[in-house]
Amino acid sequence: MDVSALCRDLVRIRSENPPGDTRDVADYIHTFLLESGIESVVVSRDGQRCNLIAPGRNPGLLLVGHLDVVPAIPTGWSHPPFEGVEEEGYIWGRGSSDMKGGCAALLTALRRVAGEGDAPSCQVVFVCDEETGGCHGMEYLLAKDVLRPCDTLIAEPTPRLSPCIGQKGLARLSLSFSGEPGHSSLYPEIGRSAIMEAHALISFLQKIHEQEYPVSGEMEEIIARSSGVLEGIFGTQGLDRVLRRVMFNPGVISGGEKANIVAERCDLDLDLRIPWGCTTGEIVSEIASHAPSARMKVTSTSEPSFTPPSAMIATRISSEIGRVYGKEAVPIFQWAASDARHLRKAGFPTVEYGPGEIKTIHGIDERVSIPSLRCAEEIYRGLILSYC
Repeated sequence: MDVSALCRDLVRIRSENPPGDTRDVADYIHTFLLESGIESVVVSRDGQRCNLIAPGRNPGLLLVGHLDVVPAIPTGWSHPPFEGVEEEGYIWGRGSSDMKGGCAALLTALRRVAGEGDAPSCQVVFVCDEETGGCHGMEYLLAKDVLRPCDTLIAEPTPRLSPCIGQKGLARLSLSFSGEPGHSSLYPEIGRSAIMEAHALISFLQKIHEQEYPVSGEMEEIIARSSGVLEGIFGTQGLDRVLRRVMFNPGVISGGEKANIVAERCDLDLDLRIPWGCTTGEIVSEIASHAPSARMKVTSTSEPSFTPPSAMIATRISSEIGRVYGKEAVPIFQWAASDARHLRKAGFPTVEYGPGEIKTIHGIDERVSIPSLRCAEEIYRGLILSYC
């Protein structure tokens, strides 16, 4: 089975999160590894969200993939999102880029190395809930102390010449605002609207977004380089703001009782991405100070993080990218978050690199090109051999 056929099979095994049931896809990969001569075990908190670990012998390298995918509504897709259709040089379907394509390339690379007689000196982990934060996946495994800190590659989709060596920080907040109800005909002279309290905080977040935070010389160079790669992917200028500023999304807002009642209640869920040059704690404190009457719950935080470009895992993956593509690799920082934040915090030098069409991730017509799958497989094979 080649890497494209394996990717098709993985896309066809449904593992949307929520609900996060990864039993079937974990069983499939367990069998694939066993047939390749690699033992693996399932680790799970609840019997449904299943992580798969191949421990390896004295591993100096950790290879990571995630088995869960975000849900997909089939309306508007060129091909049904869970059929894994191969057409026009792509595998189409939910998770093909994020990140069952990367998982397929890791698996076929491992099988090739094992088939060539080299015992892969690496540990392999496929986790169940990267898309919902990691409490059943990477965070759980790290808390159980089943992983030893070592150089780590996550097969998340990246630009083909750009391994990702850093991610912005993350803060997710839930706020509940309380108002003073009254007759709408008297507002705003009488009454206090919880909805307008939430609106005032969103306006304040827009001001935070306008700020840029200074960083050191090397960081400045990497951010500038990364911004250029980001602008090339999306064909839009000015995207350096994404890496230099606090990005925020009021993802869920609900409140009010009736149009002619001043709103007594409003709930707001926020997702914020924190740049280098400030901390998550600073931004959360600013938000709290501008919403003193709201009840605020911090549901998830992580600081901006990065692995130095001179680290062994960064230089070795860059060397393999250059060997396969014949062009120099350009390490970058990323605008999103991944399990890299948990691993770096726990002492794992971590880099992301994998196949995928970045613009289609989490969207309609997600797909991965077959040539990128094959190149990723060869890059992973070279990386694994470099640690044997």
